[in-house]
Amino acid sequence: MLSITFYNEFSKVLDDRILLQLNSVKTLKQIQVEDLINSEWNSFLNETSKDTVALNFNVPEHILNTPGIYDFTTYEPQGNTTIGLVSNYNGIPKVKIIAYNKIKNILLERAGMGSSGESYLVGSDFYMRSQSRFIPEKTPSTIAVKTQGVVDAFSGNIGRGVFKDYRGVEVYSVYSPINISYLKLAILSEIDKSEVKAPLEELRLKLLGLTVLIMIIAIILSLFLTRIITNPITNMRKSLKIMAEGHYNETKQFVKNPSEVKDMFEALDYLKKSLQGAVVFSKELGKMNLNSHYVPKSEHDVLGKSLIKMRDKLIEFRNKENKNSINTKRQLVDGLENERRRLSRELHDGVGPLLTSLKFYIENHIQDKSQRLEMIRILDGTISEIRLMSNALMPSTIDDFGVGIALTNFVNTIKKTSGISIEFEDLTQGDVSKITKNQAINIFRIGQELVNNALKHSNANNIRISLSEFDDFISLFYFDDGIGFDLENVKLGSGITNIKERVDICNGQIYMQSETGNTTFEIELPIEL
Repeated sequence: MLSITFYNEFSKVLDDRILLQLNSVKTLKQIQVEDLINSEWNSFLNETSKDTVALNFNVPEHILNTPGIYDFTTYEPQGNTTIGLVSNYNGIPKVKIIAYNKIKNILLERAGMGSSGESYLVGSDFYMRSQSRFIPEKTPSTIAVKTQGVVDAFSGNIGRGVFKDYRGVEVYSVYSPINISYLKLAILSEIDKSEVKAPLEELRLKLLGLTVLIMIIAIILSLFLTRIITNPITNMRKSLKIMAEGHYNETKQFVKNPSEVKDMFEALDYLKKSLQGAVVFSKELGKMNLNSHYVPKSEHDVLGKSLIKMRDKLIEFRNKENKNSINTKRQLVDGLENERRRLSRELHDGVGPLLTSLKFYIENHIQDKSQRLEMIRILDGTISEIRLMSNALMPSTIDDFGVGIALTNFVNTIKKTSGISIEFEDLTQGDVSKITKNQAINIFRIGQELVNNALKHSNANNIRISLSEFDDFISLFYFDDGIGFDLENVKLGSGITNIKERVDICNGQIYMQSETGNTTFEIELPIEL
Protein backbone atom coordinates (compact mmCIF):
# COMPACT_ATOMS: atom_id res chain seq x y z
CA MET A 1 0.00 0.00 0.00
CA LEU A 2 2.86 2.37 0.81
CA SER A 3 4.49 1.59 -2.55
CA ILE A 4 1.24 2.25 -4.42
CA THR A 5 0.64 5.48 -2.51
CA PHE A 6 4.21 6.63 -3.10
CA TYR A 7 3.96 5.80 -6.80
CA ASN A 8 0.65 7.68 -7.21
CA GLU A 9 1.87 10.76 -5.32
CA PHE A 10 5.15 10.80 -7.24
CA SER A 11 3.20 10.53 -10.51
CA LYS A 12 1.06 13.55 -9.55
CA VAL A 13 4.10 15.60 -8.60
CA LEU A 14 5.82 14.63 -11.85
CA ASP A 15 2.77 15.70 -13.87
CA ASP A 16 2.74 19.09 -12.14
CA ARG A 17 6.49 19.59 -12.62
CA ILE A 18 6.38 18.70 -16.32
CA LEU A 19 3.42 21.01 -16.94
CA LEU A 20 5.13 23.84 -15.05
CA GLN A 21 8.32 23.31 -17.10
CA LEU A 22 6.32 23.28 -20.34
CA ASN A 23 4.46 26.41 -19.26
CA SER A 24 7.78 28.20 -18.71
CA VAL A 25 8.99 27.15 -22.19
CA LYS A 26 5.68 28.15 -23.79
CA THR A 27 5.68 31.52 -22.05
CA LEU A 28 9.26 32.23 -23.16
CA LYS A 29 8.52 31.33 -26.78
CA GLN A 30 5.26 33.30 -26.76
CA ILE A 31 7.12 36.37 -25.50
CA GLN A 32 9.82 35.89 -28.16
CA VAL A 33 7.27 35.48 -30.96
CA GLU A 34 5.20 38.47 -29.81
CA ASP A 35 8.33 40.61 -29.40
CA LEU A 36 9.48 39.61 -32.91
CA ILE A 37 6.12 40.51 -34.50
CA ASN A 38 5.82 43.79 -32.57
CA SER A 39 9.43 44.68 -33.42
CA GLU A 40 8.84 43.99 -37.12
CA TRP A 41 5.63 46.04 -37.00
CA ASN A 42 7.28 49.04 -35.31
CA SER A 43 10.22 48.89 -37.73
CA PHE A 44 7.77 48.68 -40.62
CA LEU A 45 5.83 51.72 -39.44
CA ASN A 46 9.05 53.73 -39.04
CA GLU A 47 10.34 52.94 -42.53
CA THR A 48 10.49 56.01 -44.74
CA SER A 49 10.64 54.02 -47.96
CA LYS A 50 7.50 53.95 -50.05
CA ASP A 51 8.46 50.55 -51.50
CA THR A 52 6.18 47.62 -50.83
CA VAL A 53 6.55 43.87 -51.17
CA ALA A 54 5.19 42.52 -54.42
CA LEU A 55 2.67 39.82 -53.48
CA ASN A 56 2.37 36.78 -55.73
CA PHE A 57 -1.09 36.09 -54.41
CA ASN A 58 -4.33 38.00 -54.06
CA VAL A 59 -5.39 39.58 -50.78
CA PRO A 60 -8.91 41.00 -50.27
CA GLU A 61 -9.10 44.73 -50.90
CA HIS A 62 -10.59 45.50 -47.49
CA ILE A 63 -7.53 43.98 -45.79
CA LEU A 64 -5.10 46.04 -47.88
CA ASN A 65 -7.06 49.15 -46.96
CA THR A 66 -6.99 48.36 -43.23
CA PRO A 67 -3.56 48.76 -41.58
CA GLY A 68 -2.60 45.96 -39.20
CA ILE A 69 -0.96 42.56 -38.80
CA TYR A 70 -2.58 39.65 -40.69
CA ASP A 71 -2.23 35.92 -41.32
CA PHE A 72 -1.92 35.65 -45.16
CA THR A 73 -1.27 31.89 -45.10
CA THR A 74 -4.70 30.99 -46.49
CA TYR A 75 -4.09 33.33 -49.48
CA GLU A 76 -0.57 32.01 -50.27
CA PRO A 77 -0.81 29.54 -53.21
CA GLN A 78 1.58 26.94 -51.74
CA GLY A 79 0.11 27.37 -48.24
CA ASN A 80 3.41 28.59 -46.81
CA THR A 81 3.17 30.38 -43.47
CA THR A 82 2.88 34.08 -44.27
CA ILE A 83 2.44 36.81 -41.69
CA GLY A 84 1.91 40.17 -43.38
CA LEU A 85 2.17 43.76 -42.21
CA VAL A 86 -0.16 46.27 -43.88
CA SER A 87 0.02 50.06 -43.67
CA ASN A 88 -1.16 52.92 -45.81
CA TYR A 89 1.07 55.60 -47.32
CA ASN A 90 -0.87 58.52 -48.85
CA GLY A 91 -3.75 56.22 -49.70
CA ILE A 92 -1.48 53.54 -51.21
CA PRO A 93 -1.29 50.18 -49.41
CA LYS A 94 2.17 49.24 -48.19
CA VAL A 95 2.83 45.55 -47.43
CA LYS A 96 5.69 43.64 -45.80
CA ILE A 97 6.05 39.92 -45.05
CA ILE A 98 7.79 38.76 -41.86
CA ALA A 99 10.52 36.23 -42.68
CA TYR A 100 9.15 32.81 -41.66
CA ASN A 101 12.60 31.55 -40.64
CA LYS A 102 12.71 34.05 -37.78
CA ILE A 103 9.58 32.51 -36.23
CA LYS A 104 10.70 29.00 -37.16
CA ASN A 105 14.05 29.38 -35.37
CA ILE A 106 12.30 30.47 -32.17
CA LEU A 107 9.87 27.54 -32.14
CA LEU A 108 12.34 24.79 -33.18
CA GLU A 109 14.71 25.61 -30.31
CA ARG A 110 13.85 22.78 -27.85
CA ALA A 111 15.98 23.41 -24.77
CA GLY A 112 14.38 21.79 -21.71
CA MET A 113 11.79 19.82 -23.73
CA GLY A 114 13.36 16.37 -23.97
CA SER A 115 13.59 14.32 -27.14
CA SER A 116 9.87 14.47 -28.03
CA GLY A 117 9.03 18.04 -27.07
CA GLU A 118 7.96 20.71 -29.55
CA SER A 119 6.39 24.16 -29.69
CA TYR A 120 4.21 25.23 -32.59
CA LEU A 121 1.67 27.78 -33.81
CA VAL A 122 -1.87 27.07 -35.05
CA GLY A 123 -4.04 29.41 -37.13
CA SER A 124 -7.67 30.23 -36.55
CA ASP A 125 -8.58 27.73 -39.30
CA PHE A 126 -7.14 24.97 -37.03
CA TYR A 127 -4.15 24.31 -39.31
CA MET A 128 -0.48 24.64 -38.36
CA ARG A 129 1.47 27.83 -38.96
CA SER A 130 4.89 26.46 -37.98
CA GLN A 131 6.88 23.39 -38.99
CA SER A 132 6.11 20.10 -37.26
CA ARG A 133 9.28 18.39 -36.03
CA PHE A 134 7.54 15.03 -36.50
CA ILE A 135 6.32 15.70 -40.07
CA PRO A 136 8.93 18.18 -41.37
CA GLU A 137 8.34 17.27 -45.02
CA LYS A 138 4.72 18.53 -44.95
CA THR A 139 3.69 22.15 -45.38
CA PRO A 140 2.44 23.38 -41.95
CA SER A 141 -0.84 24.72 -43.33
CA THR A 142 -1.81 21.22 -44.52
CA ILE A 143 -1.60 19.71 -41.02
CA ALA A 144 -4.93 19.89 -39.18
CA VAL A 145 -4.70 20.59 -35.45
CA LYS A 146 -8.10 20.69 -33.78
CA THR A 147 -7.08 19.40 -30.35
CA GLN A 148 -8.60 20.30 -27.00
CA GLY A 149 -5.78 22.76 -26.30
CA VAL A 150 -6.23 24.60 -29.61
CA VAL A 151 -10.01 24.86 -29.16
CA ASP A 152 -9.55 26.21 -25.62
CA ALA A 153 -6.89 28.69 -26.77
CA PHE A 154 -9.14 30.12 -29.47
CA SER A 155 -11.86 30.43 -26.84
CA GLY A 156 -9.53 32.87 -25.08
CA ASN A 157 -8.33 30.43 -22.41
CA ILE A 158 -4.83 29.80 -21.07
CA GLY A 159 -4.48 26.26 -19.78
CA ARG A 160 -2.66 22.96 -19.56
CA GLY A 161 -3.46 19.28 -19.47
CA VAL A 162 -2.79 15.79 -20.79
CA PHE A 163 -4.59 14.84 -24.02
CA LYS A 164 -3.98 13.67 -27.60
CA ASP A 165 -2.15 15.94 -30.04
CA TYR A 166 -2.56 16.25 -33.81
CA ARG A 167 -0.75 12.88 -34.26
CA GLY A 168 -3.20 11.11 -31.92
CA VAL A 169 -0.43 10.68 -29.34
CA GLU A 170 -1.05 11.49 -25.66
CA VAL A 171 1.07 14.49 -24.65
CA TYR A 172 1.54 16.94 -21.81
CA SER A 173 0.37 20.23 -23.31
CA VAL A 174 0.21 23.92 -22.34
CA TYR A 175 -1.46 26.50 -24.53
CA SER A 176 -2.55 30.13 -24.83
CA PRO A 177 -3.84 32.51 -27.51
CA ILE A 178 -1.76 35.14 -29.33
CA ASN A 179 -3.85 38.15 -30.32
CA ILE A 180 -1.90 40.95 -31.99
CA SER A 181 -3.87 43.38 -34.17
CA TYR A 182 -5.80 41.16 -36.65
CA LEU A 183 -3.48 38.20 -36.14
CA LYS A 184 -5.17 35.30 -34.31
CA LEU A 185 -2.89 32.38 -33.40
CA ALA A 186 -2.60 29.71 -30.73
CA ILE A 187 0.79 28.67 -29.34
CA LEU A 188 1.33 25.23 -27.77
CA SER A 189 4.27 23.51 -26.11
CA GLU A 190 4.02 19.72 -25.77
CA ILE A 191 6.02 16.63 -24.83
CA ASP A 192 5.06 12.97 -25.27
CA LYS A 193 3.57 11.34 -22.21
CA SER A 194 5.47 8.12 -22.96
CA GLU A 195 8.84 9.90 -22.66
CA VAL A 196 7.89 11.45 -19.32
CA LYS A 197 6.44 8.24 -17.92
CA ALA A 198 9.39 6.00 -18.92
CA PRO A 199 11.41 6.59 -15.71
CA LEU A 200 8.19 6.24 -13.71
CA GLU A 201 7.47 2.84 -15.25
CA GLU A 202 10.98 1.72 -14.30
CA LEU A 203 10.37 2.98 -10.77
CA ARG A 204 7.05 1.10 -10.66
CA LEU A 205 8.79 -2.18 -11.52
CA LYS A 206 11.44 -1.57 -8.87
CA LEU A 207 8.77 -0.79 -6.27
CA LEU A 208 6.90 -3.94 -7.24
CA GLY A 209 10.05 -6.04 -6.86
CA LEU A 210 10.87 -4.36 -3.57
CA THR A 211 7.33 -5.03 -2.30
CA VAL A 212 7.57 -8.73 -3.17
CA LEU A 213 11.00 -8.97 -1.51
CA ILE A 214 9.74 -7.27 1.65
CA MET A 215 6.73 -9.57 1.78
CA ILE A 216 8.96 -12.67 1.51
CA ILE A 217 11.31 -11.37 4.21
CA ALA A 218 8.32 -10.46 6.39
CA ILE A 219 6.88 -13.97 6.08
CA ILE A 220 10.21 -15.57 7.00
CA LEU A 221 10.75 -13.21 9.92
CA SER A 222 7.18 -13.67 11.14
CA LEU A 223 7.63 -17.46 11.21
CA PHE A 224 10.90 -17.08 13.10
CA LEU A 225 9.56 -14.47 15.52
CA THR A 226 6.42 -16.50 16.12
CA ARG A 227 8.53 -19.33 17.51
CA ILE A 228 10.44 -16.90 19.76
CA ILE A 229 7.25 -15.27 21.04
CA THR A 230 5.30 -18.49 21.57
CA ASN A 231 8.07 -20.44 23.30
CA PRO A 232 7.68 -18.64 26.68
CA ILE A 233 3.91 -19.14 26.53
CA THR A 234 4.41 -22.80 25.63
CA ASN A 235 6.88 -23.27 28.48
CA MET A 236 4.47 -21.63 30.92
CA ARG A 237 1.66 -23.88 29.65
CA LYS A 238 3.84 -26.95 30.21
CA SER A 239 4.79 -25.82 33.72
CA LEU A 240 1.16 -25.16 34.63
CA LYS A 241 0.19 -28.56 33.22
CA ILE A 242 2.86 -30.22 35.38
CA MET A 243 1.51 -28.46 38.49
CA ALA A 244 -2.04 -29.35 37.50
CA GLU A 245 -0.99 -33.03 37.52
CA GLY A 246 0.25 -32.63 41.08
CA HIS A 247 3.97 -32.48 40.40
CA TYR A 248 4.53 -29.35 42.47
CA ASN A 249 8.24 -30.01 42.85
CA GLU A 250 8.74 -29.78 39.09
CA THR A 251 8.62 -26.03 39.01
CA LYS A 252 11.97 -25.12 37.43
CA GLN A 253 10.44 -24.20 34.10
CA PHE A 254 7.54 -22.41 35.77
CA VAL A 255 9.86 -20.24 37.84
CA LYS A 256 11.71 -19.17 34.72
CA ASN A 257 8.78 -18.60 32.44
CA PRO A 258 6.71 -16.17 34.54
CA SER A 259 9.60 -13.71 34.47
CA GLU A 260 9.73 -13.82 30.70
CA VAL A 261 5.95 -13.52 30.39
CA LYS A 262 5.89 -10.73 32.96
CA ASP A 263 8.53 -8.79 31.05
CA MET A 264 6.53 -9.29 27.89
CA PHE A 265 3.27 -8.08 29.44
CA GLU A 266 4.99 -5.17 31.19
CA ALA A 267 6.34 -4.07 27.84
CA LEU A 268 2.85 -4.53 26.37
CA ASP A 269 1.34 -2.45 29.18
CA TYR A 270 3.87 0.31 28.62
CA LEU A 271 3.10 0.22 24.91
CA LYS A 272 -0.63 0.40 25.66
CA LYS A 273 -0.16 3.45 27.85
CA SER A 274 2.00 5.10 25.22
CA LEU A 275 -0.61 4.40 22.55
CA GLN A 276 -3.39 5.63 24.84
CA GLY A 277 -1.56 8.94 25.23
CA ALA A 278 -1.08 9.18 21.48
CA VAL A 279 -4.76 8.28 20.87
CA VAL A 280 -5.96 10.94 23.31
CA PHE A 281 -3.70 13.50 21.64
CA SER A 282 -4.90 12.47 18.16
CA LYS A 283 -8.55 12.81 19.32
CA GLU A 284 -7.80 16.34 20.49
CA LEU A 285 -6.29 17.05 17.09
CA GLY A 286 -9.41 15.59 15.49
CA LYS A 287 -11.48 18.08 17.48
CA MET A 288 -9.10 20.83 16.26
CA ASN A 289 -8.01 21.50 19.84
CA LEU A 290 -4.56 22.56 18.67
CA ASN A 291 -3.55 23.89 22.09
CA SER A 292 -3.37 20.35 23.50
CA HIS A 293 0.04 19.25 24.81
CA TYR A 294 1.91 15.99 24.21
CA VAL A 295 5.44 14.91 25.18
CA PRO A 296 7.11 12.11 23.18
CA LYS A 297 8.11 9.11 25.28
CA SER A 298 11.68 9.32 24.01
CA GLU A 299 13.79 10.78 21.23
CA HIS A 300 12.90 7.69 19.19
CA ASP A 301 9.13 8.17 19.57
CA VAL A 302 8.41 8.58 15.86
CA LEU A 303 4.63 8.42 16.34
CA GLY A 304 4.66 11.14 19.00
CA LYS A 305 6.94 13.37 16.94
CA SER A 306 4.76 12.81 13.86
CA LEU A 307 1.63 13.80 15.80
CA ILE A 308 3.36 16.94 17.08
CA LYS A 309 4.46 17.77 13.55
CA MET A 310 0.87 17.19 12.39
CA ARG A 311 -0.38 19.57 15.08
CA ASP A 312 2.12 22.22 13.95
CA LYS A 313 1.04 21.75 10.34
CA LEU A 314 -2.61 22.05 11.33
CA ILE A 315 -1.83 25.24 13.23
CA GLU A 316 -0.04 26.58 10.16
CA PHE A 317 -2.96 25.53 7.93
CA ARG A 318 -5.51 27.11 10.28
CA ASN A 319 -3.52 30.36 10.33
CA LYS A 320 -3.40 30.38 6.53
CA GLU A 321 -7.11 29.55 6.39
CA ASN A 322 -7.89 32.40 8.80
CA LYS A 323 -5.76 34.74 6.70
CA ASN A 324 -7.54 33.67 3.49
CA SER A 325 -10.90 34.04 5.25
CA ILE A 326 -10.01 37.56 6.36
CA ASN A 327 -8.87 38.46 2.82
CA THR A 328 -12.14 37.12 1.41
CA LYS A 329 -14.17 39.10 3.95
CA ARG A 330 -12.09 42.19 3.17
CA GLN A 331 -12.79 41.83 -0.55
CA LEU A 332 -16.52 41.36 0.09
CA VAL A 333 -16.68 44.37 2.38
CA ASP A 334 -14.63 46.48 -0.03
CA GLY A 335 -17.02 45.53 -2.83
CA LEU A 336 -20.01 46.39 -0.64
CA GLU A 337 -18.53 49.77 0.30
CA ASN A 338 -17.68 50.55 -3.33
CA GLU A 339 -21.27 49.77 -4.31
CA ARG A 340 -22.59 51.94 -1.49
CA ARG A 341 -20.27 54.74 -2.61
CA ARG A 342 -21.56 54.39 -6.17
CA LEU A 343 -25.22 54.41 -5.08
CA SER A 344 -24.56 57.40 -2.82
CA ARG A 345 -22.97 59.28 -5.70
CA GLU A 346 -25.86 58.34 -8.03
CA LEU A 347 -28.41 59.61 -5.51
CA HIS A 348 -26.47 62.80 -4.79
CA ASP A 349 -25.29 63.66 -8.32
CA GLY A 350 -28.10 62.08 -10.33
CA VAL A 351 -31.45 62.10 -8.55
CA GLY A 352 -30.69 65.16 -6.38
CA PRO A 353 -30.18 67.66 -9.25
CA LEU A 354 -33.26 66.29 -11.05
CA LEU A 355 -35.42 66.90 -7.97
CA THR A 356 -33.94 70.40 -7.56
CA SER A 357 -34.73 71.16 -11.21
CA LEU A 358 -38.27 69.89 -10.66
CA LYS A 359 -38.59 72.21 -7.69
CA PHE A 360 -37.55 75.24 -9.82
CA TYR A 361 -40.04 74.18 -12.48
CA ILE A 362 -42.89 73.97 -9.95
CA GLU A 363 -42.00 77.36 -8.48
CA ASN A 364 -42.10 79.00 -11.92
CA HIS A 365 -44.90 77.16 -13.70
CA ILE A 366 -47.52 76.10 -11.13
CA GLN A 367 -49.97 79.00 -10.82
CA ASP A 368 -52.10 77.70 -7.95
CA LYS A 369 -50.27 78.93 -4.82
CA SER A 370 -51.63 76.32 -2.38
CA GLN A 371 -50.95 73.53 -4.83
CA ARG A 372 -47.47 74.94 -5.53
CA LEU A 373 -46.61 75.14 -1.81
CA GLU A 374 -47.89 71.62 -1.15
CA MET A 375 -45.88 70.21 -4.07
CA ILE A 376 -42.74 72.08 -2.94
CA ARG A 377 -43.22 70.79 0.61
CA ILE A 378 -43.45 67.20 -0.61
CA LEU A 379 -40.50 67.75 -2.94
CA ASP A 380 -38.35 69.28 -0.16
CA GLY A 381 -39.10 66.27 2.00
CA THR A 382 -38.09 63.97 -0.85
CA ILE A 383 -34.84 65.91 -1.40
CA SER A 384 -34.09 65.75 2.31
CA GLU A 385 -34.77 62.01 2.37
CA ILE A 386 -32.51 61.47 -0.67
CA ARG A 387 -29.74 63.38 1.09
CA LEU A 388 -30.19 61.28 4.23
CA MET A 389 -30.08 58.07 2.17
CA SER A 390 -26.97 59.24 0.31
CA ASN A 391 -25.26 60.20 3.56
CA ALA A 392 -26.20 56.87 5.17
CA LEU A 393 -24.77 54.94 2.24
CA MET A 394 -21.46 56.83 2.23
CA PRO A 395 -20.99 60.05 4.23
CA SER A 396 -18.94 62.49 2.19
CA THR A 397 -17.44 63.83 5.41
CA ILE A 398 -15.33 60.66 5.77
CA ASP A 399 -13.22 61.58 2.74
CA ASP A 400 -13.31 65.33 3.42
CA PHE A 401 -12.91 65.61 7.20
CA GLY A 402 -12.23 62.11 8.58
CA VAL A 403 -14.15 59.46 10.48
CA GLY A 404 -14.37 61.55 13.67
CA ILE A 405 -16.45 64.27 12.00
CA ALA A 406 -18.53 61.65 10.12
CA LEU A 407 -19.44 59.90 13.38
CA THR A 408 -20.17 63.26 15.04
CA ASN A 409 -22.64 64.16 12.27
CA PHE A 410 -24.20 60.68 12.42
CA VAL A 411 -24.69 60.90 16.20
CA ASN A 412 -26.17 64.39 15.93
CA THR A 413 -28.67 63.18 13.34
CA ILE A 414 -29.69 60.20 15.50
CA LYS A 415 -30.08 62.42 18.58
CA LYS A 416 -32.60 64.61 16.76
CA THR A 417 -34.83 61.68 15.80
CA SER A 418 -34.43 59.09 18.57
CA GLY A 419 -34.84 61.06 21.80
CA ILE A 420 -32.00 59.05 23.40
CA SER A 421 -29.05 60.73 25.10
CA ILE A 422 -26.05 59.99 22.84
CA GLU A 423 -22.62 61.47 23.41
CA PHE A 424 -19.64 61.06 21.11
CA GLU A 425 -16.08 62.15 21.92
CA ASP A 426 -13.68 62.55 18.97
CA LEU A 427 -10.04 62.15 20.09
CA THR A 428 -8.51 61.54 16.65
CA GLN A 429 -5.58 63.61 15.43
CA GLY A 430 -7.43 65.63 12.79
CA ASP A 431 -5.35 66.64 9.79
CA VAL A 432 -2.34 64.55 10.90
CA SER A 433 -4.40 61.43 11.56
CA LYS A 434 -2.86 58.13 10.44
CA ILE A 435 -6.22 56.38 10.08
CA THR A 436 -6.44 54.92 6.58
CA LYS A 437 -9.44 55.29 4.31
CA ASN A 438 -10.46 51.61 4.71
CA GLN A 439 -10.08 51.82 8.50
CA ALA A 440 -12.16 55.00 8.56
CA ILE A 441 -15.01 53.33 6.63
CA ASN A 442 -14.93 50.23 8.85
CA ILE A 443 -14.82 52.32 12.06
CA PHE A 444 -17.79 54.37 10.84
CA ARG A 445 -19.77 51.19 9.96
CA ILE A 446 -18.97 49.67 13.37
CA GLY A 447 -20.16 52.79 15.17
CA GLN A 448 -23.24 52.92 12.95
CA GLU A 449 -23.99 49.23 13.68
CA LEU A 450 -23.55 49.67 17.44
CA VAL A 451 -25.93 52.63 17.59
CA ASN A 452 -28.52 51.01 15.30
CA ASN A 453 -28.45 47.79 17.36
CA ALA A 454 -28.94 49.80 20.54
CA LEU A 455 -31.92 51.67 19.03
CA LYS A 456 -33.53 48.42 17.83
CA HIS A 457 -32.88 46.04 20.70
CA SER A 458 -31.36 47.52 23.86
CA ASN A 459 -34.07 49.93 25.14
CA ALA A 460 -31.15 52.11 26.29
CA ASN A 461 -31.58 55.68 27.55
CA ASN A 462 -27.92 56.66 27.39
CA ILE A 463 -25.20 55.85 24.88
CA ARG A 464 -21.56 56.96 25.20
CA ILE A 465 -18.98 56.56 22.41
CA SER A 466 -15.37 57.69 22.17
CA LEU A 467 -12.86 57.33 19.33
CA SER A 468 -9.19 57.74 20.35
CA GLU A 469 -6.08 57.67 18.18
CA PHE A 470 -2.71 56.76 19.71
CA ASP A 471 0.76 56.31 18.23
CA ASP A 472 0.33 52.64 17.38
CA PHE A 473 -3.38 51.84 17.66
CA ILE A 474 -6.92 53.23 17.39
CA SER A 475 -9.45 52.66 20.18
CA LEU A 476 -13.25 52.75 19.83
CA PHE A 477 -15.18 52.54 23.12
CA TYR A 478 -18.96 52.08 23.32
CA PHE A 479 -21.33 52.00 26.34
CA ASP A 480 -25.09 51.83 26.76
CA ASP A 481 -27.38 51.22 29.76
CA GLY A 482 -29.83 48.93 27.92
CA ILE A 483 -31.06 45.43 28.70
CA GLY A 484 -27.90 43.76 27.32
CA PHE A 485 -27.65 40.45 25.46
CA ASP A 486 -26.31 36.91 25.90
CA LEU A 487 -22.75 36.74 24.54
CA GLU A 488 -23.00 32.97 24.06
CA ASN A 489 -26.14 33.06 21.91
CA VAL A 490 -25.58 35.92 19.48
CA LYS A 491 -27.19 34.80 16.21
CA LEU A 492 -25.06 34.57 13.10
CA GLY A 493 -25.88 37.33 10.65
CA SER A 494 -26.70 39.79 13.42
CA GLY A 495 -25.03 43.15 13.87
CA ILE A 496 -22.55 41.68 16.38
CA THR A 497 -21.27 39.26 13.74
CA ASN A 498 -20.90 42.10 11.23
CA ILE A 499 -18.91 44.08 13.78
CA LYS A 500 -16.60 41.12 14.49
CA GLU A 501 -15.98 40.59 10.79
CA ARG A 502 -15.00 44.23 10.27
CA VAL A 503 -12.66 44.08 13.28
CA ASP A 504 -11.07 40.92 11.81
CA ILE A 505 -10.64 42.64 8.45
CA CYS A 506 -8.68 45.43 10.17
CA ASN A 507 -6.55 42.87 12.12
CA GLY A 508 -7.99 44.28 15.34
CA GLN A 509 -9.30 42.94 18.62
CA ILE A 510 -12.71 43.28 20.25
CA TYR A 511 -13.68 42.93 23.92
CA MET A 512 -17.38 42.67 24.76
CA GLN A 513 -19.18 42.74 28.08
CA SER A 514 -22.94 42.78 28.44
CA GLU A 515 -25.34 42.73 31.35
CA THR A 516 -28.45 44.65 32.23
CA GLY A 517 -27.60 48.35 32.48
CA ASN A 518 -24.01 47.95 31.32
CA THR A 519 -23.05 46.90 27.80
CA THR A 520 -19.56 47.84 26.60
CA PHE A 521 -17.50 47.25 23.48
CA GLU A 522 -13.76 47.97 23.41
CA ILE A 523 -12.27 47.75 19.92
CA GLU A 524 -8.58 48.23 19.13
CA LEU A 525 -7.21 48.48 15.59
CA PRO A 526 -3.48 48.72 14.80
CA ILE A 527 -2.11 51.78 13.02
CA GLU A 528 -1.11 50.67 9.51
CA LEU A 529 2.38 52.02 8.80
